[in-house]
Amino acid sequence: MDVKKIKDLQKFYHETLFNDVLPFWLNSDLIDKEYGGFITSVDRQGKSYNSDKSVWFQGRCLWTFSKLCNTYGVKEEWVRAAESGARFIKQHCIDSDGRMFFTVTREGKPLRKRRYFFSESFLVVGFAEYYLLTKNAADLDLAVKYFDFMWNMYCNPESDPFKITPKENAEIRSLRSNANPMVLVSCAQTLKRITKKDEYYDGIINKIIDDMLGLHYKENLKCVLETVYTDGSILDNPVGRTVNPGHSIENSWFLMNYAMQTNNKELLKKALNVLDWSLDIGWDKDFGGIYYFRDAYGRPCEQLEHDMKLWWVHNEALIATLVALNQTEDKKYEAWYDKLHDYAFGHFCDHEHGEWFGYLHRDGTVSHEQKGSLWKGPYHLLRCLILCDSLLTAWANGEKLPALL
Repeated sequence: MDVKKIKDLQKFYHETLFNDVLPFWLNSDLIDKEYGGFITSVDRQGKSYNSDKSVWFQGRCLWTFSKLCNTYGVKEEWVRAAESGARFIKQHCIDSDGRMFFTVTREGKPLRKRRYFFSESFLVVGFAEYYLLTKNAADLDLAVKYFDFMWNMYCNPESDPFKITPKENAEIRSLRSNANPMVLVSCAQTLKRITKKDEYYDGIINKIIDDMLGLHYKENLKCVLETVYTDGSILDNPVGRTVNPGHSIENSWFLMNYAMQTNNKELLKKALNVLDWSLDIGWDKDFGGIYYFRDAYGRPCEQLEHDMKLWWVHNEALIATLVALNQTEDKKYEAWYDKLHDYAFGHFCDHEHGEWFGYLHRDGTVSHEQKGSLWKGPYHLLRCLILCDSLLTAWANGEKLPALL
């Protein structure tokens, strides 16, 4: 990619972040000034339509406002937002048994817990990034504590003190999900960067990557399967054949990031395979954009939303193709990046009210007009804009790419 294009794109991402997306959220009902924390369910104009709070988004928003301060300099508005989120998490989002809730009321009363540890994973990255802002050791200690809990739960599910029942009878069908190592590998890389305990976290990261590539990475099928038997063998039904291109693409840049930090060329090659396969199976050749779900064997998908186009998938693809292009100088990644950039900014942007729509029909028309929900808020898009801005700035200056996690 020529230097002028790199600089133009860097300016575009920077201006989109500060002139469009961030103002939308700061002018919305996101920051709860009465009860603290964040209300992510906002309509097209930024007004709340559901005051219940997603717990994983309390951690995600904590990460976002902390990352903004740590990347662009401290601003009082961002600090207050981060402080509000951190306080709300500590006071309302952790149950008496130590597990986190999944949703709470606006005031912070518990509504629901889930069997998986995704709420905990976003506490980890949120408080780790917040620690860089506060320099308060207790914030980092909290992040480390919950990562250790996740890691133990992953390694020793039979000794899980919470006795969480799997979705299906494990005696009949024992399965594993790629989503668990996915969140673990991103958390571990974040803690490695912040704690500087390279040897400790390298051991964990390499174990996770071995599981991801040894069990879910299927070179013969040219895809990454979301769910496999615990020994990595394939369950030949719609669950076992499911490919989530967005997850795989997000994983590809998680792996590329680690390969860059450790100069691991073999890992980089496999991460690029994950990206290539996911784009090939995921791209809609008729309407453009990346499908939500695909079947590895080309059989019918059971998910009713399988052919929709989601915002976060395209955010992850923009990051991944830029990193791949920077690392390989292979023009095919520039072609993919250009195609993704044109589709994403041509279809998801709301030019009237700002930010992005989250959900499109297969043909690219808008399905849901709200800008936030219990699953969509100021995270994937802002992370994409922040990281691409940083990545392109370093690239334009001829510097090594910064750590992305």
